[in-house]
Amino acid sequence: MPRVTVIIPTFNYAPVLPYSIGSVLRQTFADFELLVIGDHCTDESESVVKSIADPRVRWINLEKAAGHQSGPNNEGIRQAKGDLVAYLGHDDLWLPRHLAMAVGAIDQGAGLSYALTEMVRPGDPAPWAAPVELEYVPGMWIPPTNVVHRRETAIKAGLWKHFNDVPDKDPESDLWERIYRSGARVQFIRMLTAVKFSALKRKNVYAERPFNEQAEWSRRIADEPDFAATELAKMLPQFQGNRPFSAAMREFVTETIQRIRRRLRSTKLTRREIYEARLRFKGVKR
Repeated sequence: MPRVTVIIPTFNYAPVLPYSIGSVLRQTFADFELLVIGDHCTDESESVVKSIADPRVRWINLEKAAGHQSGPNNEGIRQAKGDLVAYLGHDDLWLPRHLAMAVGAIDQGAGLSYALTEMVRPGDPAPWAAPVELEYVPGMWIPPTNVVHRRETAIKAGLWKHFNDVPDKDPESDLWERIYRSGARVQFIRMLTAVKFSALKRKNVYAERPFNEQAEWSRRIADEPDFAATELAKMLPQFQGNRPFSAAMREFVTETIQRIRRRLRSTKLTRREIYEARLRFKGVKR
């Protein structure tokens, strides 16, 4: 049985899948299965995944769209053969030692582990790291792309909730907190192990389906032996000086959420209306 089940939730964005999947297949820790789970995909995602000649990779497509990664993620947890679960955004990338370090933290007693994720913003040469705080604080946002947890901890905590069912936080923050409050130890790994390309910073990304960023960053990760150290060095200003790391990152990571919440207070939009507005910005067509 594989030790880790990797879950890539996806929706109609086939051109980026070879890059995210490729970053999984290049992991130094190889004892995993990879479930690419479509939220009722209707594009060429299935053929792209099935063209990858690796028995560890499996395609699953939901018969009914959940409209959020919670649906594919929960299906992945249900079908997981590994005792550990790792997530990767379909347009994100892992560095080669991501799983090795995460599994090491779990083996030392953690129920959930996470490291630093580099947040790539269009048109901004300065890299930023997430999460906001280095040590876990309940309710803190951690990109799913950098989280590994014991399968049983998520089941015990109640699995993922849909965006519409979480009143005041993102579903991922809600799940991490429920895992923490269930008694699991949360462990931060002080290393950069992932790169994230937020769709909320890329207008119409699902309509245009670009993959140039993923291609370039994949090349850099493969060709630059000191990639992680180089990128971490660029992030040093976040850790020192007059602008504390946590404050600077909180401004970036929560920027979109705060804007939406202000709109909610001023216009009394429903959670469903907010969710649909986010989909329209990203160019998602259902």
